[in-house]
Amino acid sequence: MKSMTGYGRAREVLNKRDITVEVRSVNNRYLDCAVKLPRMYLFAEDAIKKRVQQAVSRGKLDVFVTVDASAADAARITVNQDLAKGYLLALDNLMEIAENTGVETPSPHRESWNPFEAAKAASRFPDVLAVTKVEENLDDVTEDLCAVLDAALENFNTMRLTEGQKLADDMLGRLRTVEAYTEQVEKRSPETVTEYREKFLRRMREALQGVTIDEQRVLTEAAIYADKVAVDEETVRLRSHVSQLREMLQADTPQGRKMDFLIQEINREANTIGSKCGDVAIAQIVVGLKAEVEKLREQAQNIE
Repeated sequence: MKSMTGYGRAREVLNKRDITVEVRSVNNRYLDCAVKLPRMYLFAEDAIKKRVQQAVSRGKLDVFVTVDASAADAARITVNQDLAKGYLLALDNLMEIAENTGVETPSPHRESWNPFEAAKAASRFPDVLAVTKVEENLDDVTEDLCAVLDAALENFNTMRLTEGQKLADDMLGRLRTVEAYTEQVEKRSPETVTEYREKFLRRMREALQGVTIDEQRVLTEAAIYADKVAVDEETVRLRSHVSQLREMLQADTPQGRKMDFLIQEINREANTIGSKCGDVAIAQIVVGLKAEVEKLREQAQNIE
């Protein structure tokens, strides 16, 4: 059994990318997953959400992904050949003009103008050289991100299992208390009928003052009262619900929603017992019983 509250973190360097994934969650009725990625990696959001859905069934999750890809960035330098040729032709024309007009220039004449010098001169002009980033394989990047996510989810689920075991132990203890209260109700209920019969008989004697009392009528009244305050059905259902909850606490699949429903049924049975019995002692037992049921309900809301 897992708690819905947890935290997990993982960091790995894959294909020269330093990837860190953090997963944290709080209680929620359904699964609500929010993924926070760097803008350039938004293409992996759907894949990350699908991976989370395979590992978690309930809770409000925040997944934080950070990537340092500076070491993985690959650049390609390209030459705009047409533009470079145009610049070189223009330089050659300028040199020819300078020679024809007799103007002295700091640059070498065309006789000493070698290819290296020409390329060096052309590279200084705008847009001749272009630096572009090599496109990444999106599928490979997504796999790397999900690999680190899996490690974070493993740590996340380990923490949730530890917390879930603590919740289970607490709930098992409270179920034992519920059973103890149920046993007290079962023991006290027949006593209330006996007390009612004796009280009814005493009042009849006081009212009739020596007149013969119809014992059959007293037994009939006691039987009607016993039927009215009988809680056998409620206590049987209480024990059945407690037994089912114990089985759920040992299950390998998420049981939080079922537990929440079953605890509502336990609370309903407790209310019925309280409304049926006018006995003060049983009323006090029901108060304690409902207090334990409320604590069970609070704990069940933390369970996946």
